Amino acid sequence: MSENHSTSIMQNEVCFRLQDQPNSWDIDVYMNNGGYRVWQNVLNGKISAAEVVKEVQTSGLRGRGGAGFPTGLKWSFMSRDLPGQKYVVCNSDEGEPGTFKDRDILRYNPHQLIEGMAIAAFVVGADTGYNYVRGEFVEPINRFNEALKQAYERGLLGINIMNSNVSMNFYYHSGAGAYVCGEETALIESLEGKKGQPRFKPPYLASYGLYGKPTLVNNTETLCSLPVILEKGGQWFKDIGVENSGGSKIFSVSGHINKPGNYEVRMGTPFKDLLELAGGMRDGKKLKAVIPGGPSTPVIKGKDALNMTMDFDGISKAGSALGAGSVIIMNEDTDMVKVLENIAHFFYDESCGQCTPCREGTGWIYRVVKRLRQGQGTTQDINNLSDVASRIENNVICGLGDAAAVPAMSFVKHFRKEFKQLVTD
Repeated sequence: MSENHSTSIMQNEVCFRLQDQPNSWDIDVYMNNGGYRVWQNVLNGKISAAEVVKEVQTSGLRGRGGAGFPTGLKWSFMSRDLPGQKYVVCNSDEGEPGTFKDRDILRYNPHQLIEGMAIAAFVVGADTGYNYVRGEFVEPINRFNEALKQAYERGLLGINIMNSNVSMNFYYHSGAGAYVCGEETALIESLEGKKGQPRFKPPYLASYGLYGKPTLVNNTETLCSLPVILEKGGQWFKDIGVENSGGSKIFSVSGHINKPGNYEVRMGTPFKDLLELAGGMRDGKKLKAVIPGGPSTPVIKGKDALNMTMDFDGISKAGSALGAGSVIIMNEDTDMVKVLENIAHFFYDESCGQCTPCREGTGWIYRVVKRLRQGQGTTQDINNLSDVASRIENNVICGLGDAAAVPAMSFVKHFRKEFKQLVTD
């Protein structure tokens, strides 16, 4: 968990707001700090589904799992009045390398996530929800399950909750650690007991999702933000961020820094300030490169990052994307070709094999980079990297192929000199 630092940056106002409370994961601690009050107001009819949607749309909340799609707009694709079974699914798979925020929400603030799931389910007319959790997250899974048990014992979940005629039942499902199951349709396939492979779209999940029923899928951080948004108001959340990037964001900062960890800061926070929160560069080394949103987003040079603000538009202007908020920082001694080799091997290993461009292309990228690293490459190999990557991009069912193509193209673009040195030397 992130710590309080002697800085003017506002921290931990939403998902990590209870981090300084002992046993923050316990229901008594959560309720003593106003937890489940919004959910109780929803059950009592004090807050309608329409009012929830309005506040979420006002807040400017965008998906925190990588795509950044407006949450209120996503909800509008599902009709609350449509009869029949509907589902809400929380995506806690968190497979992006360098990302470790969602597991800390599960560990330290699971009740706020449960309340957020309940609110979202109520809005779209669902009475059943699942939290798809990465299988390696043993402690987070145990914390979430214990929180579910406590919520049922207090009568906050179950059948006809508080005589409101509202029923809500939640379950957790453990995945097997497949990166591709972070894609929502592959997650649904896995949840149904099938091989975790993405579906063709359309149909979209809003009309044909889990077990063929309308399904809403949101990220852990997205759902966890809802109770605070509704407690303090959508405008409050919007105002603590910047234009087009409302609210706060948890950034998982790792690499050559003194204090790796999760830092929840307001959107629009300068990268320099985030770097300061993380203790600055280790051993006084210079900043060479930054991957702002995880390996599936383009790498940028350190000099460009130093002028960047941590929000959707700010990172886009710097030449990358916010993604899942996994900030990987590299110093002046970093071998960028070796970094790309590691990234390429990851995506090659994680490809589900359904799409030919991804199945074959990720292998090509990895083998070419490996050949260059071994001193057996040619100048044509460097050109082939970008060529192969461009043939994968936008020619696959899901985003994994694009995620593999993006680093190959951006590393060659910004650090071509290092690739050439491996050929000439």
